[in-house]
Amino acid sequence: MTSPHHDGERAEPERGESQPRIQPGEVPATPPGDTGTWRRLNTPSPEEGEAAFAPARGQRFSDSISLRARLTLIYGMLFFAAGSLLVLLNYLIVASVLDNLDYVLPEYFPPEVGAAAKEALIEGVLSQVTRFSVLALAIVGLLAVALGYVVAGRALSPLHKITRTARRLSERSLHERIDLGGPEDEIRELADTFDGMLERLDRAFDGQRRFVASASHELRTPLAINRTLLEVALADPEASADLKTVGRTLLETNSRHERLIDGLLFLAKSDRELEVRASVDLGEVSTTVLSQLSAEIEDSGLRLRTDLRSAPVVGDPVLLERLVANLIENAVRYNVAEGEITVRSGIHEDAPAVQVENSGPVIAAYEIAGLFEPFRRGSGDRVHGKKSAGLGLSIVRSVVRAHDGSVTAWPRAGGGLVITVRFPGNQRRGDSDNGA
Repeated sequence: MTSPHHDGERAEPERGESQPRIQPGEVPATPPGDTGTWRRLNTPSPEEGEAAFAPARGQRFSDSISLRARLTLIYGMLFFAAGSLLVLLNYLIVASVLDNLDYVLPEYFPPEVGAAAKEALIEGVLSQVTRFSVLALAIVGLLAVALGYVVAGRALSPLHKITRTARRLSERSLHERIDLGGPEDEIRELADTFDGMLERLDRAFDGQRRFVASASHELRTPLAINRTLLEVALADPEASADLKTVGRTLLETNSRHERLIDGLLFLAKSDRELEVRASVDLGEVSTTVLSQLSAEIEDSGLRLRTDLRSAPVVGDPVLLERLVANLIENAVRYNVAEGEITVRSGIHEDAPAVQVENSGPVIAAYEIAGLFEPFRRGSGDRVHGKKSAGLGLSIVRSVVRAHDGSVTAWPRAGGGLVITVRFPGNQRRGDSDNGA
């Protein structure tokens, strides 16, 4: 294994060395001397471009306003409709009363003048009544709309509580309940139904985790006994060569099963809600993991390059160490002869992150998602394979989910993978920035 490159080292590529052609959806490999630059997918896929620039189709105005605003509009329209009807009735009643009144005028006024005076008086009164009625309707209507907005918010507050609880829920926090109080109305019935569904889901997931953990514990004992018996048989000096060959094969198979059981136990643990939260530096974790795997990396003949900077996160130290170890082990085991591994840690896009880049066989973009499923490998093999149990990236995904982070994987130009793990960016920024 060659010594890791640092930022100051600038190794020139050999003449005649062909650079792999970068296909759409691939990440360019790290050139020599550029270890500190984070790899990322700069060119969006055609689907992403179409989604970003395609105009909205068939969207109505009512689809863009909230339920509270719609209820407020309904309240306001109903109030103005009822108020307009009341103004009309008031106009008709006042006009009828004024028309039936007896007007007494002096005897020297001719009848025509009296009729004209009566008509002018009625029209003046009705005009004033209508004007003030419309003004009062507008003022009270605006107050009614504001009051309707407040009432709609109070009426929808139980739904907001249900929404907040649903957003907080995940596979690891199904123990939470809405527990809505108040009268036995439709919203209370909805909340109780939601709580019942959460109770059933919680029992199902908890039973699944306990079954995996219990089965894994039960299987470790016979595997340990088998390993002891095989080691004793192989240590016998009178054992034949054929017996030793079979024994070593069985011992390797037994070791693979033990790794599988350990992976299942760790996967069951990482699927639960975090019980330990401490300040952890991903840079220090990466350094520790690389020192632990230094012998395996050296035996593999791979070239290691590192750019490890401070990346503080809050989480479970054991789970985070296992995450980094699985990423590096995956890069070592699924590589090519005289390949390379690049490990980065630091602040990437305003968030603590760790990135592992490795050469290896060419992987199609549509196969990337399947690599994070249990018992899946790059070749799609779910049964055979001696390198691992096929749980490494599944554990990575579970640990990332437990820490509310994100993991992205892209195919690397020329073969291999670039996997980036980012955690919530609420930690303090490191002492130095990374490359773009």
